[in-house]
Amino acid sequence: MSLVVFTALVGIVRAPGDIHPVIGFVALLCIAVGAGAAGALNMWWDADIDARMDRTRTRPIPAGRVEPGEAMVFGLILSGASVLMLGLLVGVLAGALLAFTIFFYAVIYSMWLKRATPQNIVIGGAAGALPPVIGWAAVTGTVSLEPLLLFALIFIWTPPHFWALALLKKRDYERAGIPMLPNVAGDDETRKQILLYSLLLAPLGVAPFALGMTGWLYGAVSIALGTLFLVFAWLVYRRREGDAAERAAKHLFAFSVLYLFLLFAVLLGEGMVR
Repeated sequence: MSLVVFTALVGIVRAPGDIHPVIGFVALLCIAVGAGAAGALNMWWDADIDARMDRTRTRPIPAGRVEPGEAMVFGLILSGASVLMLGLLVGVLAGALLAFTIFFYAVIYSMWLKRATPQNIVIGGAAGALPPVIGWAAVTGTVSLEPLLLFALIFIWTPPHFWALALLKKRDYERAGIPMLPNVAGDDETRKQILLYSLLLAPLGVAPFALGMTGWLYGAVSIALGTLFLVFAWLVYRRREGDAAERAAKHLFAFSVLYLFLLFAVLLGEGMVR
């Protein structure tokens, strides 16, 4: 959730043109509320499986702190309010993109893909990749190549990030009946897919620099981080037994968060000094 808001901020700052600070804050607030609304609807729908997973059993609904109906109404109200405010106060395109993001995450991903296919994370990753596009549209009222590149970067980053976690939480997903890739195709296939997506991710991370959209600082950082990502992915691919395999998956999962944060932090810094 923090990365969702942060990447949306980068979209706002990197977009050409000016936006009043108050309007920019409203846009970021609406995106944050919309993301929270999608999360609330996800937890309402997934309350049954959340109760069976160690990772999620302390969430408000399975823990008994919130009733399912309350969560659903809360999520729907926040969804409507965030989309309406963003559309009326900032821009129609930004509001429409936020509405699509909430719908895609809560309905397409949570209610359908998550329980239906091991490609749930691949397709569902589109929802988490849209915030910088929404931020860009809030400033410009349009969508162009740069925000689409940021979308692609997050979209391709999502599978190796979550599959590293899935390798660690395979039994959790098995208890919940969620067809994550390790449970359906096995650990070795998951490791191969992690490596393949990482091979796509590393050059994609450098693409904004290669296309002249960023400065040399981003270029250097993206090359270094992409190389490290490939190293961690290779270690996951090679280390397949015992504690070494678990450590490799943990290290990749932790580094993947740092990777995305640092790339977008440099994008933010370069955007602020333009």
